[in-house]
Amino acid sequence: MINIDKIRKDFPILNRTVNDKPLVYFDNAATSQTPQIVIDTIVDYYSNFNANIHRGVHTLSQESTDKYEEARIKIQKHFNAAHAYEIILTSGTTHSINMVASGFETLLQKDDEIIVSALEHHSNIVPWQMLCEKTGAILKVIPMSLDGSLQMDVYHSLVNEKTKVVFCNHVSNALGIVNPIEEIIEKAHLFGAAVLIDGAQATPHIKPDVQALNVDFYVASAHKLCGPTGVGLLYGKKEWLEKLPPYQGGGEMIDTVSFEKTTYAGLPHKFEAGTPNICGGIAFGTALDYMNAVGFENIASYEHDLLEYGTEELLKIEGLRIYGTTVEKTAVISFNVGEIHPYDIGVILDKLGIAVRTGHHCAQPIMDFYKIPGTIRASFSFYNTKEEIDVFITSLKRAVLMLS
Repeated sequence: MINIDKIRKDFPILNRTVNDKPLVYFDNAATSQTPQIVIDTIVDYYSNFNANIHRGVHTLSQESTDKYEEARIKIQKHFNAAHAYEIILTSGTTHSINMVASGFETLLQKDDEIIVSALEHHSNIVPWQMLCEKTGAILKVIPMSLDGSLQMDVYHSLVNEKTKVVFCNHVSNALGIVNPIEEIIEKAHLFGAAVLIDGAQATPHIKPDVQALNVDFYVASAHKLCGPTGVGLLYGKKEWLEKLPPYQGGGEMIDTVSFEKTTYAGLPHKFEAGTPNICGGIAFGTALDYMNAVGFENIASYEHDLLEYGTEELLKIEGLRIYGTTVEKTAVISFNVGEIHPYDIGVILDKLGIAVRTGHHCAQPIMDFYKIPGTIRASFSFYNTKEEIDVFITSLKRAVLMLS
């Protein structure tokens, strides 16, 4: 069970006002809010442990290193990776995807095929398009249906012996739809293709088990999980990480360096060139501790109730259309009202203290599919309430009346 009063006290920002109105924060799909315990971890690091890691014999360096590597183990256990060295700490999901795409430049040949879904964030489209331009590989797309689901019959027809990589988001950031990644992974593996799953939108709501999924790469960002910005993870199976070349050259990722030849360090350091976001990595571990203490089953159940309530109340508004209507969804509602531009509604809602996201949500192909300029996206978290949804609905009705 969620103790909502206790949880809301953990998030100091929820006490502030915006435009003299109590803040209603419904932009959680863009970034989650940060509990005090994570903020305290950040302050504690810079107050008591600030030193570079893996390089110093002095006490501060050793203490910082221990805390950083402890966080890596927390992340490993959370995602159930087989080994801690299969967790590469990055600056976020986009960085993680680009690391894998860059690595495959050495593994692809002309006319090899890679498959992406129509529901992807731009960060899981553009790197692969760039890869195709460099290698001559061919990009194929799993189409979507009007309800936002992927056309899996078409996917099954696309996969063949030429398929080398398949990539898909676990949950659509624009629509909140949960994709059938188990089926996608299983089919790709029948032809020996690698699979990368973008878990940025799934991980705040679902606790993925990368071994049970048998996924080759899984990526996510801390700032969607009550952690800080500027840190994320790339999980990769050992055999795949060893196949890929380093993404960047520099300190930490080397074994030996001479002007004649450089040899690279083992995993995970091979992919972690330079000084990392040490504080961010440590705070990421704290954020996972916090969310696991709340409990992901509790989070999923509570957010499902918010989703059902919000959907029911929104559909009472005349002319409102929701995009993404499959049963398997996280707590995201993407919608428009009549012919009113989503940006205009978003501006008025902000004046009333309500934070929602408007636009194409870095998923322009989805908006092109629906032939719309964008949507209003309300995304809920386990620290939101039905009372906030009521305020949102009342404010939305006011905005619609003003713009009609």
